[in-house]
Amino acid sequence: MTLTTLFRPAEKKAALVYQLSLVLAGSWLIALAAQVSIPLPFSPVPITGQTFAVLLVGALLGRRLAGLSVAAYLAQGLAGLPVFAGGTSGLARLLGPTGGYLVGFLAAAYLVGYLAERGWTLQVGKTLLAMILGNVLIYLCGVSYLALFLGFEKALTAGLYPFLVGDAIKILLATLLLPLGWKVLSKFT
Repeated sequence: MTLTTLFRPAEKKAALVYQLSLVLAGSWLIALAAQVSIPLPFSPVPITGQTFAVLLVGALLGRRLAGLSVAAYLAQGLAGLPVFAGGTSGLARLLGPTGGYLVGFLAAAYLVGYLAERGWTLQVGKTLLAMILGNVLIYLCGVSYLALFLGFEKALTAGLYPFLVGDAIKILLATLLLPLGWKVLSKFT
């Protein structure tokens, strides 16, 4: 179950406006989370709130709308809007050392959304696993691409290890909030 299925209007035009609104809101949530950015002196990859937002968007919107949200976020950044980490934008960000993480956001949102559509975000254990799998996809894309710039060992020390604890906290927060949120929402439906 996702947010999209819970509140989707029955009328076709209203449903389209609703879905477009969710896609834009999801992209803006990711953009806002990207502004929470702490540069690391030894890494081109900053600590941001993006991974939390991407996983949350996936869980709330489902695979299609979450994927579209991340695609809209990337398109906004490519168009020059300051939505990437630290208020940056442009093709150089997508092709630069952190570009793999940005692409990984798309894969992670889709996967977590897919799992959410199958009920994984209704239970704590499955939510935890969905969030971990999504985060692993982000790391696979991000660290692999970063390795092209830094080499594999350096990519691990600059693009993986420093983020494990923070991402674990983000995953635990999402894992606890989502099932609780669904319980609260179910009382209103």
